[in-house]
Amino acid sequence: MSDKYKASKPKRYGEAWTRDELILAFELYCRIPFKNTKANNSEVQKLASMLQRSPASVARKLGNFGAFDPQLQKQHITGLTHGSKHDQKIWDEFHRNWNSLVEEANRLRNSLDKPFDYDFELIKPFGPSERIYSAKQRIHQTFFRQVVLSSYEYRCCITGLCLPEVLIASHIIPWAAEEDYRTDPSNGLCLSATFDKLFDSGLITLTDDLNMTVSGKLLKSKDKHIQQQILIFHDKPIYKPKRFLPSHKFIEWHRAN
Repeated sequence: MSDKYKASKPKRYGEAWTRDELILAFELYCRIPFKNTKANNSEVQKLASMLQRSPASVARKLGNFGAFDPQLQKQHITGLTHGSKHDQKIWDEFHRNWNSLVEEANRLRNSLDKPFDYDFELIKPFGPSERIYSAKQRIHQTFFRQVVLSSYEYRCCITGLCLPEVLIASHIIPWAAEEDYRTDPSNGLCLSATFDKLFDSGLITLTDDLNMTVSGKLLKSKDKHIQQQILIFHDKPIYKPKRFLPSHKFIEWHRAN
C-alpha cells in the first residue's frame, strides 16, 4: 500500500454506516470485479481512507451488497454475507437508477475533497454550460466503462480477447438514443474495437439466448477474412458477465433498430 493510503487507526471504527457512506460503497461495488472486493484492493483502500474506516470494514460492506445480487447468488459464490436493511434500501434505490447513483457518488466524493480520478480526456469546453455538460458526460462514461469491463472480467464477450487497451464498453441502446440507460450496466457489452463497430452498425446483434448472430449481408460474403474473423462466431454464445447480464429489453431494441 502506498504511503498515501496507509491509514492510521480508523476513526470510524464501530460506528454505523451513514447513507452517504453506503452510496459510495455501492458505487464502488459496481465498479470493481466482485472477486476484488478485498481489503488489499487499492480502490477499497482509497475508499477506506476517504471514509476513515478500515479496508476490512469496507470490504465486508461490499460483500454485503453482493448478497443482494441475484446473478452472484446463481453462481453459488461463497462468502456472501447478509446485508442490513439499510444496505437493502440503497440497493433497491439505486440498482435501477444508475444515473442518480453516479452523480450522487461524485457529489459526495467532491464534498470530501476527494474528486474522482478520471481516465478519459474530453474536448475542451467553451463555456459554463458546456463545461457542466462535459463533466457530467465524463462521469457517466467513466462509471459505465469501469462497470461493464469489470463485469466481463476485461475480455471481449465475443472473441475472449483480454486486452483492456482495445476493449470498449458498448451501449446496446446507444448513448444518444435514451438518456435513462446511459449508465445502466445491463445496457452494456464488453467488445473489442472491431466488434464494437460491427455491433454499432447493426452488422451483428444478439439473440435472446445471448448468442451472437450475423446480419444476412455478412452471411452472404465470400471474403475469406470476413469468414475467418467474423462468421466463425455466428450463432455462438457470448462470454456472459459475472454481474449485470444484458437486458432482454435492450437486446430486443437493438435487433429491431
